[in-house]
Amino acid sequence: PHNMKRKDFIYHTAVGLAALGIGVSCTKKNRVKIPKFGPQTAAVEFGDIRAVLLHLGRNMWCDYPTEQMGAPAPESAQTLNQKPKFSLVWTDERWRTVTDYAAQAGINMIVIDLGEGLFYPSHPELAIEGTWSIEKMQAEIQRLNSMGIEVIPKLNFSTTHNGWMGDYSHMVSSKPYYRMCEDVIRDVVEIFGHPRYFHIGLDEERSAFQEEQKSHYICSRKGEYWWQDFLHVVREVEKHGARAWMWSDFGWSSEDFYERCPKSVIQQNWFYDESYGGFDVETNTTSDARIVKAYLKLEEAGFDQVPCGTNWVGWKRRQLGIGADDVIGKLVKFSRENISEKHLMGFMMTTWEIYAWRGISREEHHQKILDGIDLMAEAMK
Repeated sequence: PHNMKRKDFIYHTAVGLAALGIGVSCTKKNRVKIPKFGPQTAAVEFGDIRAVLLHLGRNMWCDYPTEQMGAPAPESAQTLNQKPKFSLVWTDERWRTVTDYAAQAGINMIVIDLGEGLFYPSHPELAIEGTWSIEKMQAEIQRLNSMGIEVIPKLNFSTTHNGWMGDYSHMVSSKPYYRMCEDVIRDVVEIFGHPRYFHIGLDEERSAFQEEQKSHYICSRKGEYWWQDFLHVVREVEKHGARAWMWSDFGWSSEDFYERCPKSVIQQNWFYDESYGGFDVETNTTSDARIVKAYLKLEEAGFDQVPCGTNWVGWKRRQLGIGADDVIGKLVKFSRENISEKHLMGFMMTTWEIYAWRGISREEHHQKILDGIDLMAEAMK
C-alpha cells in the first residue's frame, strides 16, 4: 500500500498550486510509486473484439469548471481558479453489476474512459472525490481478466472532451500541456500493466460543435497544430509499447488524413445513423453519408478498424420516434461486407450513458447500458 500521509501531502500541495493557476507535474522523487503489474492475462484475438465502452469519468463534455461539473451558473465563470467539488458517479455496485453482465453476455473487452476517474501519480490534482486508487484499478483489471475480459484504457485528448484535464484544458499545445500528456500516458500504461492498445479519443474537435454544446471556452486545433499534437500523443503511446486507437472523425473532412495518419493507429469510425439515412452509401443523401464512406476509405487506405455502434438515439430518430436498437446490428452487417478480415479487428458498443445527463434517472442510465450489452451480444452472433 502507498504511504497515505505522503500521498495526501502531495495531493493537497498539487491542488493548492492548481488553485493558484500553477500547473504541476510531480517529479520522479515525489511521485507515488506504481506497483509492478501485468501483463494482463486476457488478450482478445484479432477479428474477435466484442467491446463495450464504459465511462468511469464523466467530465469530457464540458468546460472546466462548468455547471455540469458541479459549479453553479453563473458563478462557474468566476471559479476558474478553484477546484470544483464534485464526485465520481459510478457506485461499486453498479460497476460490478454492469461488468458481470457484460462477461455473461460474451463481451471480451472493456474500454474504460478514465477521465478524472483514476488517480494519476504524476498529477494528483486531477483527482476528485471517489477517484479510483491505483490498487483498486489493478484489482478490477485482474478480476475482469479472470472472466476473459481484456481491459483497455482510454484518455480523450480532444479539446472538446478534455474537461478532465482541469487547468491543462486551457493550456492546449503548450509545453506544460505536452508534459502533462506524457505524464498521464506513462501513468496509465504502468497502472494497466502495459496494455496492448490505448484509446486516445480525439472525436468531435470542432469549434462549431463546442458552440452547439454551449461551451464558454472554445478551443479547436486545425491543420498542422492538430497534426503536431496528435502525432506527439501517438509517439508517446507507442514509446510504451501500445498501439494508439482513435476515433476517426478527423478523416471526415480531411482527405490527407488517410495518407498522413500512421497505419499503426487503430481506427474507430462511428456511425449511429442519427439522421436516419441508412448504411447504403449510394442511397444515403444526408450529411452523415460522409461518415459511412469513411469506413470504405479507411479500408482502402489499409487501416485496422474497430467500428463503433450505439443504442443512443440521435436527433432525427428522436424526432421520428424511432429508437436506435437496430444500429449495432446493421453496422456489424455493413462492416463485415465492406471491411476485409485482414483489417476488421472487431466491434465496440457505446451507450453514452454516464449517469450525468439531466432529466434521466440513474436507473434509466443503468438499464440502457445493460440493453446495449444485449444488443451487442445479439449482433455478434
